[in-house]
Amino acid sequence: MHDIRAIRENPTAFDAGLARRGDASVSSDLLALDEARRAKILAAETAQAEQNKASKEVGAAKGRGDEDEFQRLRALVAEKKAEIAQMQEDAKALDAQLTDALSYIPNLPADDVPDGADEADNVEVNRWGTPHTFDFEPKEHFEIASVAAHMDFETAAKTSGSRFVMLRGPIARIHRALAQFMIDTHVDTNGLTEVQTPVLVRDEAMYGTDKLPKFAEDSYRTTEGMWLISTSEITLTYSVAGDVLDASQLPIRMTAHTLCFRSEAGSAGRDTAGMLRQHQFEKVEMVSITHPDDSDAEQKRMLGCAEGILQALEIPFRTVVLCTGDMGFGARRTYDIEAWLPGQDTYREISSVSTTGDFQARRMNARFKPADGGKPQFVHTLNGSGLAVGRCLIAVLENGQQADGSVALPSVLAPYLGGKTTLNAQGELV
Repeated sequence: MHDIRAIRENPTAFDAGLARRGDASVSSDLLALDEARRAKILAAETAQAEQNKASKEVGAAKGRGDEDEFQRLRALVAEKKAEIAQMQEDAKALDAQLTDALSYIPNLPADDVPDGADEADNVEVNRWGTPHTFDFEPKEHFEIASVAAHMDFETAAKTSGSRFVMLRGPIARIHRALAQFMIDTHVDTNGLTEVQTPVLVRDEAMYGTDKLPKFAEDSYRTTEGMWLISTSEITLTYSVAGDVLDASQLPIRMTAHTLCFRSEAGSAGRDTAGMLRQHQFEKVEMVSITHPDDSDAEQKRMLGCAEGILQALEIPFRTVVLCTGDMGFGARRTYDIEAWLPGQDTYREISSVSTTGDFQARRMNARFKPADGGKPQFVHTLNGSGLAVGRCLIAVLENGQQADGSVALPSVLAPYLGGKTTLNAQGELV
């Protein structure tokens, strides 16, 4: 959510920021609503002062026996009361219109975000590892001999429809091991606090984390009016909604492993093969709540945490900073980490690490008290995948595949797999 006062003070800069994202100028419409709202508030305050003055004079007129003046003043008080109620109602309606209009406007990009129209204009900032050269044609994850029997799309489709999968036996265990390894690394090495969160949330949590109202179609809603989370960014970030924190509590760093649900609206025909794009998946999320002065450094720290997972798994990757035309609605700056998938012969996104500035904090009224006193300020919120578990499974399987259909597994997973390091050609962990 944007601060209407900041727009009022510099509408040109606001429109220029939106233009970088390819959006039309809206400051004139917003300021017209704001002016009408403030005019109604001022008129109501003026009428209230007149009512108060007349109320005091009613008693005086009664005391001196001036019945005509007494009746006139009584009528004036009643008239002003009705005027004030109507003007306050009008101001409330205009305020709701303004808030609604602001809720559909995306965050402004940071000054250092590259301009661009789409993903083709993203800028690579880091590359790690060298894609392995195979002496055979590498397969996609669902085609690998040792994997195919344990990655059951047919039964999942029978029970739930398309874009679902049932993982069985050793593949389910490797998937679970990946999630445990990620959580343990974030807690033991990166210093995050593990949180077990709900996967059902109310409207307020969705709105506060900028998922509503604009992106309702991207999420699933129950018949009772609850929402299934698309990411635990929602639950972790909203945990500080309405709070006024002490500066000494910052930063708050959290991680959670949850199921996530996305309708994938608008993605028909994209990535339909395999488990790259699913309606239900698991993700290990990182969220930080920080002092405004620290949020840029915190984003780099979070990016390093996510990259470190892939380095430990020995998965080649590249990191890009998203251009203005490819950033998400609430992001001020986003880095995507793309893992190398030899079966597709390309890099695919496996993590996004974003800072929203105070965009979400304003929506959910999350603030902190400055250490040196003064008025509470809005915190900054950041979120990042650390990582998408299913996509990480894909990367591990495709990068570790062998000519005989077996898969060599990363050594860091051995403690979670009973010491086993290979998925043999028969689909057994050994």
